[in-house]
Amino acid sequence: MNQPDESAAPALRRLLDLLASGAATEDFAEVLADARRRGASAGVLAEIDDATWQALRVHRTLRQHRRREAELTALFDTAGDLAASRDLDTVLQAIVRRARMLLGTDTAYLTLPDEAAGDTYMRVTDGSVSVLFQTLRLSLGDGLGGLVAQTARPYATPDYRTDERFHHTGTIDAGVLDEGLVAIIGVPLLLGGQVIGVLFAADRSPRAFSPDEVALLCTLAAHAAIALDTAKSLADTRAALAELNTANELVRAHSAAVQRAEQAHDRLTDLVLRGAEVPDVAAAVAHLLDGEIAVLDAEGEPLAGRPAPAAELARAVAASRAEGRSVRHGELWVCAVLAGHDTLGTLVLRGRPGLDDADRRLFERAGVVTALLLLLRRSVAETENRVRGELLTDLLTAPERDPAGLTARGRRLGVDLARPHLVLVAEPADRDGDDRGRLAGAARRYLFGSRGVSAEHGEAVVLLVPVGPGDADEPEQDAGSTARRAAERLARLAGFPVTVGAGHPVAGPVALAASYGEGLRCVRALRVLGRAGEGASARALGFLGVLLGDGHDVDGFVGSALGPLLAYDARRGTELVRTLRAYFDCGGSLTRAKDELHVHVNTVVQRLDRVEALLGRDWNQPERSLELQLALRLQLLAGERPG
Repeated sequence: MNQPDESAAPALRRLLDLLASGAATEDFAEVLADARRRGASAGVLAEIDDATWQALRVHRTLRQHRRREAELTALFDTAGDLAASRDLDTVLQAIVRRARMLLGTDTAYLTLPDEAAGDTYMRVTDGSVSVLFQTLRLSLGDGLGGLVAQTARPYATPDYRTDERFHHTGTIDAGVLDEGLVAIIGVPLLLGGQVIGVLFAADRSPRAFSPDEVALLCTLAAHAAIALDTAKSLADTRAALAELNTANELVRAHSAAVQRAEQAHDRLTDLVLRGAEVPDVAAAVAHLLDGEIAVLDAEGEPLAGRPAPAAELARAVAASRAEGRSVRHGELWVCAVLAGHDTLGTLVLRGRPGLDDADRRLFERAGVVTALLLLLRRSVAETENRVRGELLTDLLTAPERDPAGLTARGRRLGVDLARPHLVLVAEPADRDGDDRGRLAGAARRYLFGSRGVSAEHGEAVVLLVPVGPGDADEPEQDAGSTARRAAERLARLAGFPVTVGAGHPVAGPVALAASYGEGLRCVRALRVLGRAGEGASARALGFLGVLLGDGHDVDGFVGSALGPLLAYDARRGTELVRTLRAYFDCGGSLTRAKDELHVHVNTVVQRLDRVEALLGRDWNQPERSLELQLALRLQLLAGERPG
């Protein structure tokens, strides 16, 4: 370049000032125009024109450097955001805002796929004014974004509305039109070769995007992809930590539950080994589960706790047996107590409508321990019953041989023969079947938990049942009801109808053997009457037992009907039996009876009052009267027999 003359110097200084101030490109051309207006020579104008061209090159280079500096600053800021911020929305918003600022576009936005909905949605927008555009959802493959996502390459269009390279849809076009967008550029967010989103910049007027702008937007998109990946990794890490914490809590809870179950099992097993009874185990389980426990036997009879209606629990017990687990039944929990396929009983838990897995397993474990206890008790009871059954057999076979020895032997075995007992004689209703063995097993289960004894004797099974203190008020009536209940329950246990006859409660070997005879005759009388499968006592059958029973125990019938009167006459020397006979012989006439007895009518009345006190108010009722008259006739005939 030639050394400029003095006339070009002011123009050159002005160009330098414009460069220093960063003036617009148009201001540089004004320097040459001003020299022409001043009439500068051709040489000076040429020099100024050359200097202007050089200044513009420097201006353009400086502008590129400033833009590159701004881009690098923005990228560094974005990198700083990625390193410092854990909020994905904040990072993405900053990236979209910087894309809009660096490219100088009216708006910028970022779309992400929605895997659940199967489309893409606007995640972040900057500079948008259209609600329709901000809520736009795009089907996969539609619009400029669909083309970018399918090809994993940047695409730009100077006029979106007329560009046919991608698939237009009414929904997308309506959103773009509502926002007023014309020129749009989209670049993919790539992660491992997979497109995970699209970053856009758009103007509301036609525009061509330079390669530098495309590269810058791609760099920002890479940062956005890193942000998304980092956020996903953090989310996965948090989820893994949460799952790990949950797993740890579950492990700790399971460990605590196992330890608690082991302690409970050890405690319950220790109770069984120390000889505890069913109520003791039920109380321990109730304490462990903070509820109320009832233990029922196989027939639904309570062994401990409050009874529960067996019919209502039948379906729950069947479900528990089938599943091998406890089941919920309304507000109750029910667990079948099983030994193999044999149902030994049922556990019923009240007061715990909600039972977690740990407590449910504890409840089921209590069922196992209860089954162990019941099996042990059954085994012991069967062994004891065999030994006691031998005593009962000897008692029924030869009671007169050594009554004192039998009593002492029974005491050693825990059977107090000096205490009143009720003798029950049970036979299968169908005597042609071979069911006595099953009936013997049913009898053992019937007596399980009591001090009773059973044994097979003859064609029947004999049960010796202790009479409690409260049973002494009306022993004969109680004998009949006990026989009826025994027939019903033995039938359920054995699985076929059972006939049961009961003698009257007595004490001592000889009397018990005699009571067995009464019960046996009662069974035979029931069979003759067509009442097989029922239960009754000698008192309940009355004179029908004498008429229909094998052996016709006249003395037993007379004693049962007139015993109180005979005993009173023997102690007091009175004539109550003779007075009662005279009263009946005279057709119930007091006047004729006093003539027959040769006493005053008041004496007859007083004696009959005593009869009522001894026999009961129903002594003169038709059925009772018939029994008494028959007993009086049999006594009279027995007295006339040759001695």
